[in-house]
Amino acid sequence: MSDLHKEVSELESKSATAARLFDIRLIIGGLFTLYGVIVTVAGVFVSDADMEKAEGVNINLWTGLAMLALGLFFLGWMKLRPTEIPPSAAADGADAPGDGK
Repeated sequence: MSDLHKEVSELESKSATAARLFDIRLIIGGLFTLYGVIVTVAGVFVSDADMEKAEGVNINLWTGLAMLALGLFFLGWMKLRPTEIPPSAAADGADAPGDGK
């Protein structure tokens, strides 16, 4: 019976790792941060013709900084509040059905 409990605990730890790996905040934060860096760099090296089109507003710079801030917010949120996996009934062992008690 202890082999079964050991196997269940191993599967639960793998499930918890997979849940943290595929957290949507990581994907959103990573993409916004990456695109924010790209658009900010494009805003830093803007041409005069592009500035005239935008009526003097460096829209790439401001949009890139906003995207960068949003991406860092999501990554910080994920770091400060990690995904918690609820404990399962199998981990308790005391109230598990079919244990013969």
